[in-house]
Amino acid sequence: MIRAAAFAVLVSVLCVAGAAGQAGGVAEPDGFRGEPYRAPVPETLEGAQVLDDAGAHALWLGGQAVFVDVLPKTERPANLPAGTLWRDKPHVSIKDAVWLPGTGYEALHPDVEMYLKQGLEAITGGDRDKPLVIFCLADCWMSWNAAKRAVSYGYRQVYWYPDGVDGWDFSGHPLETITKFEVDN
Repeated sequence: MIRAAAFAVLVSVLCVAGAAGQAGGVAEPDGFRGEPYRAPVPETLEGAQVLDDAGAHALWLGGQAVFVDVLPKTERPANLPAGTLWRDKPHVSIKDAVWLPGTGYEALHPDVEMYLKQGLEAITGGDRDKPLVIFCLADCWMSWNAAKRAVSYGYRQVYWYPDGVDGWDFSGHPLETITKFEVDN
């Protein structure tokens, strides 16, 4: 019990430290942010806690949080000539992360929003208190948008990791190739 309480205090301190270390001057928009997605991001996200690399790593080591990668999947170019061989690019992410690609755009097609809702429901087992760490790349609004949506869906322990895979890799933490999470219908 004491160990769990100490861990919770450590994560809270690291969240505050992470928020203080982000680039300043970018205000939270009222809604979701569109292009350009790769741009400076705010220091905050109302309803969520902001993590720095150390805070994200502490949650990862604790094993209780689900790490959610929202970076889009590279699709086959529409103008690729028929018969041209196309291979999906491997997606490298944080070890043990769940990949819900393309769920961080400003506006989501209803099917994509349903995929996000069902994906979050599946990976949390319906537990709105399950910690979720949402990320993509450094200075990428897609993770901010997806984390904001998770908060709006009623998830109470949403962590936004704005440094994402870039910060994780720079810190020397483990990466692996992952595949798109498939929702059972």
